[in-house]
Amino acid sequence: MANFTESSILWIDASRRLTSAEFAEFGDQGLKLQQVGLVGLSSAELSSADVVIIRPTNGLIELEQIKNLLQQSALTPVIVVRLGLDQFELGIEAMKRGVGTVVSAENTNASEWVNIIADFELPKRYSEPAYVFVDPTSRKLLALTERVAETDVTVLLAGPTGSGKEVLARILHESSPRHAAPFVAFNCAAMSESLIEDMLFGHEKGSFTGATKAQPGLFEQAQSGTIFLDEVGEMSFQLQAKLLRVLQERTITRLGGQKPVTLDLRVVAATNRDLKVAIEERVFREDLYFRLSAFKITLPPLRERPLDILPLAHQFLDTQLSKGSRVTITTEASEMLVSYSWPGNVRELQNVIVRAQVLSSRGLIQPDHLIFDDLVCEDNEDSQWRDYPTFNKPKLSQDVTADQLVTEDDVLGAKFKASKAHQAESLSRTIKASEREIIMSVLHESKNREQAAEKLGISPRTLRHKLQRFRKDGMAVTAAYVR
Repeated sequence: MANFTESSILWIDASRRLTSAEFAEFGDQGLKLQQVGLVGLSSAELSSADVVIIRPTNGLIELEQIKNLLQQSALTPVIVVRLGLDQFELGIEAMKRGVGTVVSAENTNASEWVNIIADFELPKRYSEPAYVFVDPTSRKLLALTERVAETDVTVLLAGPTGSGKEVLARILHESSPRHAAPFVAFNCAAMSESLIEDMLFGHEKGSFTGATKAQPGLFEQAQSGTIFLDEVGEMSFQLQAKLLRVLQERTITRLGGQKPVTLDLRVVAATNRDLKVAIEERVFREDLYFRLSAFKITLPPLRERPLDILPLAHQFLDTQLSKGSRVTITTEASEMLVSYSWPGNVRELQNVIVRAQVLSSRGLIQPDHLIFDDLVCEDNEDSQWRDYPTFNKPKLSQDVTADQLVTEDDVLGAKFKASKAHQAESLSRTIKASEREIIMSVLHESKNREQAAEKLGISPRTLRHKLQRFRKDGMAVTAAYVR
């Protein structure tokens, strides 16, 4: 039998979940299966899978939703559609739309699915470590997270934007006894209050105009697993009250429904806001805070774990490379990466590496290929995380953080290395001039500043700030570009 242990398979079926015995059989056959719901599923999750197995419940609308999410993906999974025996014509239409194959919806036999999947040429994905925890601060954070994962306690993850809160949430899930059940992620700031309520709690048929069928919400879709509520600090006061009730009673009622549904899941929430301040400003419920923060983990910004920077940079390069390609970061560029303050954290690092790969030649990333976002010049919501060393971060009395496992000497040692690197030539005026030359070259080749910003991989606002900074430093910049 072929080895499928490295293949990721998403099983989407809103009408029926696999039983524990069926799910275990798939694992015994070497199939790495994850049951997920289509609602809230991201394009990144879909494109990272090798096979997507879906049972449509509304014609082929769900199939089109999947294909739309995958539209911009470089690697796309094989899509298998499960249909009833009386849906022959729908099966023909699905094949016309490019699915891998159509299988009977009644087929849940794992050994037969091994043969079905073996017939496909799955996307070639290059092996890479799932997560990076090299810095001592990160390693102790990981150890704490794995220890918390063994219990079923509700967890609140606090930290600046882009610091890796969802990564830690996934580790909490994958290291827990619930790892075989779904992990459902939802951004609480992504849409209107009414739509958030519908997506979280679901609705019954006829509960509002357009509700043509019953739809389970994300809480139900995460049964036996983990639900991750990102940016929970942005949730409206009314929804906070409903979330509090869910945490207290472990039941939900669908919109338009009467029958409560008992929940068996773990709740992990995340925020980049200071919820203590939000409580004082009466925009966040104090009782909800204490329910969510049964165990609170604070993630340090990337600048406080400098030994993670280069491994992360190489990981991002590996994910961008095509077969046979290899890009090397020079020593000077590496020093520049380590010495930068990374106000945008891991997300900013990824953007910088992608831009550098585009600008690099002969497989080498040089200092003049590194274009930073320069967020210090702009309004930044994460400033509250910058002014405190890891071992002295302000926290409520019940906060428990990975910093309790990190000695002050560990953090000071890391900061000394970063401080020493700050003295390197990589931050000199020469490097700034090189950055200006690249930006001006792209501007001259572009119709306008917006097109230049798109080529550089930065926002027009960031480009404007960079140009203003160049002029302030005495560098020649055409005034028309600055406005």
